[in-house]
Amino acid sequence: MPGYLDHYGAGEEKRNKLIKRGVVSLAVLAIVVGLSWYLLKNRHQEAVVRNFIGDIHRGDLQAAYRDWGCAPPASCTAYDYSKFLRDWGPATPAGAVNSDGPPDTGVLGLTDSESCNNGVLLTVQVNRTRTEKLWVDKANDNISFAPYPICPHKSPFAIMIHRTVGRLRKPLLK
Repeated sequence: MPGYLDHYGAGEEKRNKLIKRGVVSLAVLAIVVGLSWYLLKNRHQEAVVRNFIGDIHRGDLQAAYRDWGCAPPASCTAYDYSKFLRDWGPATPAGAVNSDGPPDTGVLGLTDSESCNNGVLLTVQVNRTRTEKLWVDKANDNISFAPYPICPHKSPFAIMIHRTVGRLRKPLLK
């Protein structure tokens, strides 16, 4: 015959199990959302540079110059079209931008992306010997050469996160 206290605490065990599942679910959700945000936060600026790279790869250097932010209404006096052609044209002294033969996925593509202050620092592999650091301003999506090789004023923890978790972003850059 069942006693009066046989089921004592059964509801409490069930409630504790629900609380544990809820806490674990929230922790997993927070990790997934945080990781997704970190991996995708520079997506727009990466698309701007990918469009620039695509224009160069197709040989449409006028469109690439416009992607750079140098359209006729707001022409770039410090970086005129002849300098642009010298840096990104087919006869650049630093090595040809477009390679002959089948396209190589390691050539003319993004290799790294890092958020810095009011812009994004992107590394572009131009050819096998030339790598460029580009800067995309978050306010107006203008592309320029990076003002510095690495992001200044970053904590060692942020640098470590970029070097470890940032590697997960590399397949997304292709």
